[in-house]
Amino acid sequence: MKYFKLLRILQGHNGVIRCVKFSPDDTLIKIWDIESGKSIQTFKGHNDYVRAAEFSPDGNTIISCSDDKTIRLWNVNTGKELKRFEGHKRLILDISFSPDGSHFISCSSDKTIQLWNIHSGKIIQKFLGHTSEIWDIKFSPNGQIIGSSSHDETIALWNVKTGERLKQLSGYLGHVTSINFSPDGQFIMSSSFDKTIRIWDIQSGIQLHTFEGHLDYITDAKYFPNGQTIVSCSNDNTIRLWDVKSGQEIQTLLGHLHYIKCVDVSPDGNAIVSGSFDKTIRIWC
Repeated sequence: MKYFKLLRILQGHNGVIRCVKFSPDDTLIKIWDIESGKSIQTFKGHNDYVRAAEFSPDGNTIISCSDDKTIRLWNVNTGKELKRFEGHKRLILDISFSPDGSHFISCSSDKTIQLWNIHSGKIIQKFLGHTSEIWDIKFSPNGQIIGSSSHDETIALWNVKTGERLKQLSGYLGHVTSINFSPDGQFIMSSSFDKTIRIWDIQSGIQLHTFEGHLDYITDAKYFPNGQTIVSCSNDNTIRLWDVKSGQEIQTLLGHLHYIKCVDVSPDGNAIVSGSFDKTIRIWC
């Protein structure tokens, strides 16, 4: 198991870092170049907080969502807005590309999930069932299932084609902040305000593991590409790495001076990026 240390601090944002993502080719974090630590592109257009942003699978475009109730598609190289999508009635809290990049999903405080065709700009499916705002949303690796997490303290699994809710996973004592499918698509991992990370079997809906150790709300968690390690971040100002099989904490990363909002792992598993209320992005290698 690799042990990580701080490589670089990126500064330039004037507010809380709400979302960080590696590009598919492992060279960018949103608008930053990893090697130089310099900002290389800025995307302007949203009229309120940007809640989430994600690279397309081919790395050529970025999609973002905002409290201005819009979703926008951007050209990575030019920074120009290519398309705007509108349909949610309230704040849009997360978005995610389908594995083939032809569709994306969005979730909102209006309690709905919407599936969009990226080329036509049309909503082709709506998913209804959560009773409160929906915080996080993901496609399964094969693109056939959608997972969502909500303030209603549940996780839902949905059939992409029919919109049917396949399963509802419950047991949390606080709202579920993030979800992620395992790389093989057999499990879903979730984190919560109840300070736990949990792993669920998708077929049975049974909870298999619980990871405890954070001292405050867990705000985000991701699988490593090999599916054997999880990285999480929390309002306790720490990043923690966990062994999936044993449930043991492997390492704690310290350095951020305020709540850590988001974390991501590079495609090769050799780097971690984190974003914080301290207005910095940190690279760990």
